[in-house]
This record gives sequence, structure tokens and C-alpha cells, in this order.
Amino acid sequence: MSNERTEAPAPQGDYVLATLHAGLIFSAGMTPRRNGALTVTGIVGRQVDLATARAAAMLAATNALAAVRSVLPPDAAGMRCLHMTVYVACTSDFTAASGVADGASAAIAAELGADALPARSAIGVCALPSGAPVEVQLVAAAL
Repeated sequence: MSNERTEAPAPQGDYVLATLHAGLIFSAGMTPRRNGALTVTGIVGRQVDLATARAAAMLAATNALAAVRSVLPPDAAGMRCLHMTVYVACTSDFTAASGVADGASAAIAAELGADALPARSAIGVCALPSGAPVEVQLVAAAL
């Protein structure tokens, strides 16, 4: 597990990064941003290859984890990721969305351990905000 912690990114619009209610934490969709700027843009299967998309998903998931941590109660013993949705902006014939989502799973395993992997959905879409190739949303529980 990694000891490095990413700061929660600034919202890119009129929303909060994460919401805590009754012990559940819902993150906003996080894209692969570093210091407020997308690290990659484009459509997976066209301008973005699988390896680049996977790395982008890893960064997006790291940002989603930071968003979840930003609302974690100070007395919480930790968090458990329950479900992750990975959106992949891709061509209509791209069938490896799950492979892209493996990058997001790797980020969770690196921070919380392989036993902490959540249930997951990987969904291909035609476009994402600001031309991002991936977006990751988490549902977690405060422990």
C-alpha cells in the first residue's frame, strides 16, 4: 500500500468533490487531472491507446480516492470502496473498457490493498467532460 496521498483536485464546475451521508461517501466523477489540467485527452481506440487509457484511469481513480478522503470523518478508522464506475470515452468498436478500468483498480489496490477492491462497472461512452478519455466515480463507506 502506498503512503503517498494525492490532494483532492479542485472541482471543475458547480459541484462538490464528494458527499458523505449515513456513512456512505459518493465521489463526483474524476478525470485524469494533475494540478487542474488533464494529462491526456482524446477517444480511446482512436487518439488514445489502451496503455495510456489505463494510466489515465489510474490517475482518475487516485483523484477519486482523494475526493473520498476529503470528506472522511476525522474519527473514521478508514474507508472501504464499495463500487467503482469507470467511464471510457471510446470508439464504438472498442471492447477493452474492462482493461482500461484495470488501471483504476490498480490505484485502489496500491492505496488500500488488493483485498479492498470494490465491485466495478466499466462503461464505454461517446464523450466525457473536457475531452477526457476516462472518468472514475466511487462509492465508499467510512469505517
